[in-house]
Amino acid sequence: MGKLRQVAFYGKGGIGKSTTSQNTLAALADLDQKILIVGCDPKADSTRLILHAKAQDTVLSLAAEAGSVEDLELEDVLKTGYKDIRCVESGGPEPGVGCAGRGVITSINFLEENGAYDGIDYVSYDVLGDVVCGGFAMPIRENKAQEIYIVMSGEMMAMYAANNISKGILKYASTGGVRLGGLICNSRQTDKELDLAEALAKKLNSKLIHFVPRDNIVQHAELRRMTVIEYAPDSQQADEYRQLAKKIHENGGKGTIPTPITMEELEELLMEFGIMTKEDEAVIGKAANA
Repeated sequence: MGKLRQVAFYGKGGIGKSTTSQNTLAALADLDQKILIVGCDPKADSTRLILHAKAQDTVLSLAAEAGSVEDLELEDVLKTGYKDIRCVESGGPEPGVGCAGRGVITSINFLEENGAYDGIDYVSYDVLGDVVCGGFAMPIRENKAQEIYIVMSGEMMAMYAANNISKGILKYASTGGVRLGGLICNSRQTDKELDLAEALAKKLNSKLIHFVPRDNIVQHAELRRMTVIEYAPDSQQADEYRQLAKKIHENGGKGTIPTPITMEELEELLMEFGIMTKEDEAVIGKAANA
């Protein structure tokens, strides 16, 4: 067994990050890699396709029932799914109350202290949204995740989020070993999507790891709470995820220090490909000033 690889999947909400990560990790498990998934989203949906379950009991909810996290045992929070992938969901407070990042911090500390990482090849953190909250940036800030993979598409706001996440990586790259492993384009079939994704990756001093085409078989698998790897192993889409997993595996823990671009440069990139409209300019302007 080689060195533990700690990866994190970040991306704009609704971009298909959890689906992409679970299919990729299932494909890595097929390569005989021992995997631990740490779900860092309050929705607790980062492991449902691996466990064939609606939602896993979270560390925070179980700690609340038990009295404190110190009253929990590892087997209380850790479930095993497809190909013996270990699954943990950090959870979060009720909407509008408290900081969901607290669940991430509590969970990772608990797992480390109780031996959850023993005998593991990959730990994967599935993280909500872009890096604007210190709690969700914790896997980066505390030098837990070493390789960050950003799931994006050719949509303007997904690219905006990818650039924001790159800023978070850059902030902590000098004090820790965190690096940008690359971009994963989860296709939305937008105009010139592949070209845009490759251009953004180049601007960020990174690479497009893989372009995942859109296929309805993904939704068919999700309705059955399964990855495509398990539901339709002989499909073209399953092979796409296998290619992505192989590329990440062969990346060998390598990555780059990203070079985020300004809002003006992002606008210029979109204009260069003839994608951006006046309405888009207004939306991105509001986002920049928020």
